[in-house]
Amino acid sequence: MPPTQILTRPQRMRRKIRQIWGHDNFGHILTMAAGAAILIITGVIFYELFAQSSLSRHAFGLNFLFTKVWDPVAGIFGALPFIYGTVVTSILALLMAVPLGLGSAIFLAELAPPRLSDTLSFLTELLAAVPSVIYGLLGIFVLIPVLHTSIIPLLKNWFGFLPIFGGDFFGVSYLTAGVVLSIMIVPFIVSVSREVLLAVPQDQREASLALGGTHWQTTWRVVVPFAMKGILGSIFLALARALGETMAVTMVIGNNPQIKASLLAPGYSIAAIIANEFTEAVGNLYLSSLIELGLVLFILTIVINGLARLLILATARRASR
Repeated sequence: MPPTQILTRPQRMRRKIRQIWGHDNFGHILTMAAGAAILIITGVIFYELFAQSSLSRHAFGLNFLFTKVWDPVAGIFGALPFIYGTVVTSILALLMAVPLGLGSAIFLAELAPPRLSDTLSFLTELLAAVPSVIYGLLGIFVLIPVLHTSIIPLLKNWFGFLPIFGGDFFGVSYLTAGVVLSIMIVPFIVSVSREVLLAVPQDQREASLALGGTHWQTTWRVVVPFAMKGILGSIFLALARALGETMAVTMVIGNNPQIKASLLAPGYSIAAIIANEFTEAVGNLYLSSLIELGLVLFILTIVINGLARLLILATARRASR
């Protein structure tokens, strides 16, 4: 019998590395590390925001979330006006963007000729890449004059008795910020929803058409419900973008830390006040309060995305029955 080969320590290490590299273990380790990195990054962000906002949390407690006053001179800081502005502008953006985005996605995926669909889809993806400051400038120089001369007078004539359309309109407002945000998030809804609709198996369409359904009936009653999970995902992805948008909202919302029922009044958002005041904040309590606003926005985004996941799961379960 040949003598047993005795391997040195470096040789054994090299053999072990080759074994790991040549098997599925390496792929498992690599993907697990990537997934763990996401958890670690999220945890580090939360920890830093939580730790750096300790002074504000100890000074105000939960009252920070319900206080309407933001007065750096008096040392009184409340997040309610900014939470209100963030939620109102994001909801307005969704109300305007979802019908437009979903309708565009259905047209591009189901009704438009392939060449036209590809061209418009490319232009839509370009819109998603436009810097937010450009949308802010367009809001100031294009949108505000149009609202002031055409849209707002009509709204006041038809719905002026409603509190949400009461008061004077000076250009910058919740409504202006909501419209700008809706334009910014439409490309996300269109791009993702179109891909989801295109991924619906062709057998679903052919079965509906074979049973006598029209093209539109097939699209609305078969294709859209089949793709509803992905469509909801695109909507909540757009909502997450709207909640965290900074520069465009800062330029058109008015930056007034007050709560107004009217959508025509100026307001403020969490991201906008952090961008405006962080570099000029004087005092540890002031800085800590701004960081706590970032923590509130972070938690708000996580909660909304969590609710979105639950809604998607519930929709998927109903569809599978």
